[in-house]
Amino acid sequence: MAIGEKGLAEATAASPAPTRSHYLAKCILRGSAVLHAVQGRFRFPSSIDVVFGKETSLELVEISEDGVLQTVFEQTVFGIIKDIAVLRWNDRYQQFVAQAQGRDLLVVLSDSGKLSILAFSFEMHRFFAVTHVEMSKPGNSRHELGRTIAIDPEGNFIAVSAYEDNFVIFPVAQTAGGSFLDDKSTYPPEHDESCCLRRMSEFNARGTIWSMCFISSSTNYLSAEGYYPILAAIVHRRGYPGNNLLLYGYNSKTSGIHFLSQYGEFRGLAHSIAAVPNFSGFAFLFRVGDVLLMDLRNPKSIQCIRRISLPFPSAVEDRNFVVDISKQPPAFNDQIESDEAACALLELKDSAHSTMEDDDPMNIDSGNVKEIQNLNFIYSWSWEPVMRTSSKLLFCLDTGELYVIVLNFDVEGIRISLSDCLYSGQPCKGLLWMKDVLILGLVEMGDGMVLKIENGAFVYKGSIQNIAPILDLAVADCHDEKQDQMFACCGMKPDGSLRVIRSGISVDKLLRTPPIYQGISGTWALKMKEADEYHSFLVLSFLEETRVLSVGLSFNDVSEAVGFQPNVCTLACGLVSDLSLVQIHSRGVRLCLPTTTAHIEGVPLCAPVCTFWTPPDQLSINVGAIGHNLVVVATSNPCFLCVLGLKYLSAYKYEIYEIQRVLLHYEVSCMSIPSNNVDLARGQSDDPNSSLLTKLNASKVVVIGTHKPSVEIFSLDAKDTFRVLAVGLITVNNALGCPISGCVPEDVRLVLSDRIYVLSGLRNGMLLRFEWTKLYFFSQPEPSSYFGNMEISMAKSETAILEMIALRRIGIMPVTLVPLSDSSNSDVIVLSDRTWLLHASRQSLAYTSISFQPASHVTAVCCADCPSGILFVSENSLHLVEMVHSKRLNVQKFPIEGNPRKVLYHNESKTLFMIRTGLSSPSCSSDICQVDPLSGSFLSNFKCEPGETAKCMQIVNVGTEQVLVVGTSRSPGPLIMPSGEAESTKGRLIILSLASAKSNYVASSLYQDIGSYISEELVVSGSSSSPIEEMSTGLLKSIAQINLPGAVLSVCPYLENYFLAAAGNMLSVFGFLHDNPHRPRKLAVTRTRFTITCLKTFYTRIAVGDCRDGILFYAYREDPKKLELEFADPAQRLVADCALMDCETAVVSDRRGSISILSCMKNLEAYESPEKNLNINCSFYMGETVMSIQKALFSYKLPVDDVVNGGNNTERFLESSYNSVVASTLLGSVYILIPLNREEHQLLAAVQDRLATHRLTAPVLGNDHKEFRERYSAAGVPTLLDGDLLVQFLELTSLQQEAVLMSTGGQSSKVSTSDVRPPRRPTPLSVNQVVQTLERIHYALT
Repeated sequence: MAIGEKGLAEATAASPAPTRSHYLAKCILRGSAVLHAVQGRFRFPSSIDVVFGKETSLELVEISEDGVLQTVFEQTVFGIIKDIAVLRWNDRYQQFVAQAQGRDLLVVLSDSGKLSILAFSFEMHRFFAVTHVEMSKPGNSRHELGRTIAIDPEGNFIAVSAYEDNFVIFPVAQTAGGSFLDDKSTYPPEHDESCCLRRMSEFNARGTIWSMCFISSSTNYLSAEGYYPILAAIVHRRGYPGNNLLLYGYNSKTSGIHFLSQYGEFRGLAHSIAAVPNFSGFAFLFRVGDVLLMDLRNPKSIQCIRRISLPFPSAVEDRNFVVDISKQPPAFNDQIESDEAACALLELKDSAHSTMEDDDPMNIDSGNVKEIQNLNFIYSWSWEPVMRTSSKLLFCLDTGELYVIVLNFDVEGIRISLSDCLYSGQPCKGLLWMKDVLILGLVEMGDGMVLKIENGAFVYKGSIQNIAPILDLAVADCHDEKQDQMFACCGMKPDGSLRVIRSGISVDKLLRTPPIYQGISGTWALKMKEADEYHSFLVLSFLEETRVLSVGLSFNDVSEAVGFQPNVCTLACGLVSDLSLVQIHSRGVRLCLPTTTAHIEGVPLCAPVCTFWTPPDQLSINVGAIGHNLVVVATSNPCFLCVLGLKYLSAYKYEIYEIQRVLLHYEVSCMSIPSNNVDLARGQSDDPNSSLLTKLNASKVVVIGTHKPSVEIFSLDAKDTFRVLAVGLITVNNALGCPISGCVPEDVRLVLSDRIYVLSGLRNGMLLRFEWTKLYFFSQPEPSSYFGNMEISMAKSETAILEMIALRRIGIMPVTLVPLSDSSNSDVIVLSDRTWLLHASRQSLAYTSISFQPASHVTAVCCADCPSGILFVSENSLHLVEMVHSKRLNVQKFPIEGNPRKVLYHNESKTLFMIRTGLSSPSCSSDICQVDPLSGSFLSNFKCEPGETAKCMQIVNVGTEQVLVVGTSRSPGPLIMPSGEAESTKGRLIILSLASAKSNYVASSLYQDIGSYISEELVVSGSSSSPIEEMSTGLLKSIAQINLPGAVLSVCPYLENYFLAAAGNMLSVFGFLHDNPHRPRKLAVTRTRFTITCLKTFYTRIAVGDCRDGILFYAYREDPKKLELEFADPAQRLVADCALMDCETAVVSDRRGSISILSCMKNLEAYESPEKNLNINCSFYMGETVMSIQKALFSYKLPVDDVVNGGNNTERFLESSYNSVVASTLLGSVYILIPLNREEHQLLAAVQDRLATHRLTAPVLGNDHKEFRERYSAAGVPTLLDGDLLVQFLELTSLQQEAVLMSTGGQSSKVSTSDVRPPRRPTPLSVNQVVQTLERIHYALT
């Protein structure tokens, strides 16, 4: 549950929270802005995967034939990604990266200054580094290597460029027994400064490198000249009017790079180059206004053989032509080219100048920004992935139109065909042509698109969610849904939207029944045939009743036609063979053949056919499971395990007979039989039990949990005798080493993914994972639960040890496991206090919460109307929902016209207030809307004056009423000078009443005396001539306005009777005369040196953030009516937003991507002035600009921890959770900062120190974690704990966790050799203590 700042202030009004300086930062929603996208075969040689490169993370997705994207994993890289590319697998790589046999490698450039080669790791289910090559210092210098990547199509070379002046070429796996990347060759050469200085000064790469690619040139020419490969680069060289195409050759004998030739036709501005696949020596040169087909077969003589104008000509004959490559290209008039180039550059200069004039942090709000004219250039492109004799280039213009160019070779030359416009939408900054029929289009500030080629046309199939940029965020518990959700202003015109962000995996709610299902004890979905696509029946078991319903959007009772015994509690049921269902209850086993009334393929009889089996000696069955032609039941007191078979007698007649009965030492608590399609031969070669697993019959494997407690696997061999396959004992201790009670298995399941393992949910709320570790030969049957007539066969059997490799506490209720499908590797729903989805293919235990209320039972239901349905039992009702696989994010979208800029949640009305800018209406470019958060519909709005833009708003209490105070700008153009000072602008404050239309106040001339309190003009909406009254509609009525000499960028309520407003660099305090919302008056004013960007208050403390001096603390003295500066920021920073945690502590974000926590110094006697007397407690570099910071109270139910002293640790953690911060970024990320006590911080800091350097968890791009998080912070300032790094500890197995904690950690890459000392012995840390602390954090933030 999340409560906004208003509710938090009320909750903490009685006792202010103490100052805390220990915080943990965790990203709960990674950024959705995709900056790079590539496709390759990263997981398997046959897979088609897409990797999205974001600013600070890598996301691997897979795409179905229908164009649905599903996230496989997303990985934080702890660095800034600059470029990514794919290195296709080559057999030459085998000796260097044998673990990636047949799979592509990912090449990444980052701010680490290293070139990183990554491969997918099955062990950790994410990318791992194969090698790093250091090229430059960490950071983002434009002169250092690390700007862009180019890879030779054959995978022999990798080129890396800087932003300016130089590039390098790496040979890949060229030397047997050497390194994967050989020594780099640099251009210009680093070692020879005297060689050919004149030639280098004329033809080197000095200038800005825009684009580069490798060219497949003629082998005859290369063999004669000795240059391979050929690298083409677009360079803006100093002193030249445009960009040049430069060609370089690599000489393998001298390992040197040589300049070959240049092409400088300046008709249009060249920005990119792309080699044509299948056409050796040809490339497209993309320029503003046209595309050139270049003949580069002779690298020393560049020729342009065809110029294609953009947009394409309308005549059909002009879009199909043949280029005779045997003839010389047509000549161009240099004088005309020069004149046209000058005009083009002037046009681009004017466009850029207009853009720079409006390049202001607040310019996003402007509704009258001049539209940038389309320049008709190719914004993005992608080649058809299928290798054919022809080449097809798909590209998107800056107008959003998609076209295709087709190139073919024939006897006449190169035949070029240009298509009509195939699709029109928003400009795509990235295109991926996949699977020959699917196309991905990535949009910069809006949702992308998935297109499918059907009958030669592009058909829209779905969207690629992108919520960036998040301009504002509001945290609320809407309509008492008891789940965390946030309302965000996302995107920009024309794809602006209001988004509802929820935690967990999204589900669509399809059906809810009345609360008439009390006392349900179990639910199952059954098929009539094993090959059926859909389920036919839903079985509901009650304490003394069983009902069978037909499956669909409407549930009908068909109990009598199915044949299940209705007056018993069903323990288990399932399909034993086609058309035959089995019901297990405490008194026996019932085989049923349903009639045609229940199912169309049932028996054509008036009543179902039933057969019974009862246990001997009137024993009671306590648990059972159904497999293919197999039923296994267990009894208690005595504890028997009985295996039953099915025998066909005649038409519609079967017999249930007993195959085997075994006496056990311990009572069975649960059991399961894997689905019949389990392929146990998939065990990996490194699995020590692979030879044993391949001999198993999957349909005869039974997994049980016992009261010993233990998890055991049985198998029937060909002679129908039991043998022990594996045994795993359950021993769980708390931090003091004492056994934990309640470790009896509640549910067990055999899972086959990359490895075979066993999941077990315990009755005390724990989830366990077991894996085979080694074979052990037992001479006696004691390690298992067997007893009786099995001694001889057991003594000769091979039994494996099941080792518990991971343990998590996910609740206090018993844990049940429900697979999403019959497949043995399907993901599993884990049900306890909350509902989780366990990712079966991940190492250890990786699970994500499902966005649904707590439920008692769940089962997967598949029907024609709901192919991916899940049925929850909650609050005595049945809830049919569907997992939304098409949504990578659990985000609901409400399209909004214009730019959604600010949003507030109003608790009293349960509605949202939102500021919109950039409206296309001629009478209004900005307004304030009241929005229904459930439907996104507009309830009312207030329109600003023409040319006026709303900038900020806050809800203020005035006596017993509430008003909405809105700050606006009435001046066009930038609001802030480059120096940080405020421009000369005008603005005003608008007071809107939030009362209903019937109770709106009507002002009169009685309030004209307010003018004596303020120097600005006050307009009261008491007459019909008021322009505000004429534009106000619905529930939002203007009751007053105040004109101010500056754009109002921030307003904030203060105490109970005041509110603050920042106009330019002027801070003002306002109050209401006699608590009358119609009578605002100014009480005090002060000025800062620079423009104020944000205001926040906590009791009497006022925090002011500006664009140069950072955060400032003010206090308002009521008697003298004066604002006094008390504390100031010791560092200069451009404040984006801030939040006051208490009267002494502020959380501040700047536009460089850092967030800091500052507090007042205790002893101020040494300070005679408030200059720079705030203390920076800690900082944290996110790598993303935080636009909004919201203080929120997060309360959640934690699992019961096994701690001593009455659970003091849990109480301390709950206490610390009431002082959290939610921060949103321009790239669409959402972070949460939660405070920790000193003990927790010391523990996790030691763990983080080890994780940052351990091979399994260290930053994958080679960044120094400490250097990255400390970037731009003052020396000696500690950092916040990194929750993204710490939660990786939970992804490790128990042995890996112990290895991490035993490592030294904290070793810097730069160690002085002058004073070498032996490494300190690591402080011993308890795995249980670390896991319990991280589990609470993970449980709260998932």
